[in-house]
Amino acid sequence: MPAFGFSRFLFSLLAVLLFRGAAASAGPVPDAFTSATTSFLQKYVSANGDVNYAAIKKNPAALQALLKQVQQFDAKSASSGARKAFYLNAYNLVVIGAVVDSYPLSSVMKVPGFFDKQEFLVAGEKLTLNNLETSKLRKPYDDPRIHFALVCAARSCPPLRREAYATATVEQQLAAQARQAVQDPRFIRVDAKGGKVLVSEIFKWYADDFQATGKPLLAYLNQFRGRQLLPLDSRVDYYSYDWTLNDRR
Repeated sequence: MPAFGFSRFLFSLLAVLLFRGAAASAGPVPDAFTSATTSFLQKYVSANGDVNYAAIKKNPAALQALLKQVQQFDAKSASSGARKAFYLNAYNLVVIGAVVDSYPLSSVMKVPGFFDKQEFLVAGEKLTLNNLETSKLRKPYDDPRIHFALVCAARSCPPLRREAYATATVEQQLAAQARQAVQDPRFIRVDAKGGKVLVSEIFKWYADDFQATGKPLLAYLNQFRGRQLLPLDSRVDYYSYDWTLNDRR
């Protein structure tokens, strides 16, 4: 092979290797990210969804590695299902990371701009938690079940799931998460004597999302209630949101 031909071959080979390396580092491998997230959640989240922030603060390496993958994820080339699962996981991991940064902490409401001012790098974009929730999940997917999956580190939030949302199973996981939340007597409180159902203020804040389903709220909730159906003639009221940190006690 002539010298110039061999040089061209080496240049082409180097370009291919560099391209592959850049592609590999552009974002995490979804299966590996999902597996690592599940391992993290099972280690630090209790059966009732509380988080051991103190333990994470002492040993933050696993969380930092996950957040780095959140930052580098290539969302543009991912499928719709992969993006949905990723952004659900990303939101919950970013919340945990933000709490750990300010820990010890009694409530995220003690942190100025926790939801609407602080920005976090997610899939190459700087986003607040509100931006992440709305622009990456609420608007693209029009799926109110996400409100049962996003956990804002408060006691009145639905419990944090102890496994990562995965591309292949995200719809089934969201259905299971909705059933768990809606059947929880702490989340949906039935006052039979008073003829009313007390629900989380989540249903007030995101009323448009639930109304977009075309079902009255109680009818929507009954889809996930199993045999414990809510009387459709009940009056709906809201209990006060408890912003106390979902800290493992």
